[in-house]
Amino acid sequence: MNVIEYFKSPNKERWKNEINKGDWSAAKLLFSLLDRGKLKELCGQSSEVYLLTDNDKLVSFAVLAEQDEIDAPELSPWIGFVYTFPAYRGHHCAGKLIGHICAVLKSEQKTRVYISTQETGLYEKYGFVFLKTMTNREGNPTKVYTKELRDQSPYSP
Repeated sequence: MNVIEYFKSPNKERWKNEINKGDWSAAKLLFSLLDRGKLKELCGQSSEVYLLTDNDKLVSFAVLAEQDEIDAPELSPWIGFVYTFPAYRGHHCAGKLIGHICAVLKSEQKTRVYISTQETGLYEKYGFVFLKTMTNREGNPTKVYTKELRDQSPYSP
């Protein structure tokens, strides 16, 4: 499996359409943001979409962003829009992609990363710990997890 950076890919249109095949409302939102060229406006200019591929198949995707659905500029960077296609679930594909993103952040001298989610038990497997419940931009409660970027698990290069 390989990791591709969406914004550096010559096949953006293809990958964007593959993202849209995800059976999750946030996949549709990500597709829309990419299609309208609005992702960086919403999430920050340095945002990147990472794609885990198996040859020509999209396995998993995630966004590394300066800001997420939480209005808390003191918390940054964020991993969001984490999704694995059903055929690949149960094989730690999201963990591989998160591990890659954490390695990128470590190479940039970042020491911490955040995730906002409704999930319980998923991100803890990858070294994230619950920080607190916060309110997202839509006014709904969401759990915020954080991870210190150091070697602590097989998914944290």
